[in-house]
Amino acid sequence: MKLNKLTLRNRREFNKHIAFTRHELAAFSFANTYIWKAIFDIRWALIENSLCVFFRDKIGCFMYLPPLGKELRPLVIKQAFAVMDGINKNKDISRIENIEQNDLEYYRALGYLCHDKYPDYLCARNDLEFFKGNKFKSQRASCNYFVKHHNFEVSRLKLKDRADCLRLFGSWIEERKTHSREDIYCGMLEDNRKVIKEALSGYRQLGLAGIVVKIDGRIKGFTFGYKLNNDTFCILYEITDLSIKGLAQFIFSRFSSELKDCNYVNIMDDSGLDNLRKVKLSYKPKRLIPAYIATRDA
Repeated sequence: MKLNKLTLRNRREFNKHIAFTRHELAAFSFANTYIWKAIFDIRWALIENSLCVFFRDKIGCFMYLPPLGKELRPLVIKQAFAVMDGINKNKDISRIENIEQNDLEYYRALGYLCHDKYPDYLCARNDLEFFKGNKFKSQRASCNYFVKHHNFEVSRLKLKDRADCLRLFGSWIEERKTHSREDIYCGMLEDNRKVIKEALSGYRQLGLAGIVVKIDGRIKGFTFGYKLNNDTFCILYEITDLSIKGLAQFIFSRFSSELKDCNYVNIMDDSGLDNLRKVKLSYKPKRLIPAYIATRDA
């Protein structure tokens, strides 16, 4: 079976197969799949008219998404595992990630083991835009502080902003590292340095949208993402100068105010990090969207 290298030219084919079913997990996006080519060798194949996406690195091969087709087929899943097994010396590495709640029992009925993955956080857009009520008292105060103490300008993120955004991201990483020297966390930060560079390189072709906040003519914050479905927008990155009080809350609120055709904002998962989980929970998500990983019984 030929495995094709994922390129920007595959976006239409990819989106056609995603559109067969409505998805809520942020992973079900061409943009959010493609940008990981900075870390993985991404390949795809059509198996029985289902699109299968394989990620490979020096450790092994796995499926980032379950097979994308009009319906789930046991034979497709079996063949997908055969592809992974043909690459992996250790077949325990073979797995299918980002299985959604609606398909969980299907995989279990076929005998696959399903494990919890980190859930996505789904927030109401109006909550993030207005920060109304006592539950958002802290965010509202921080946002108001920023507006009161800074002369700023907000504009759409454009390709010409790429270099300045990457410089800010580099500074943000170094600041984060001063608070945690944990190897796994620092490794995740460096991986994201590569991924965000890929995202900004293909910003227009990937259909991404975002804003930047400038103070004294310099970019001090930026955020961008993509529309997942007809009423949900996913925030892929939100980066600010950590020394500027209230900027993170302001840019979150301001960008949400521009997403008027969406009722919800998916703020992604927490990667299993406690600090990130606390921050995401502080925005009072309406619900957590579960995700699962399917493996086989040893």
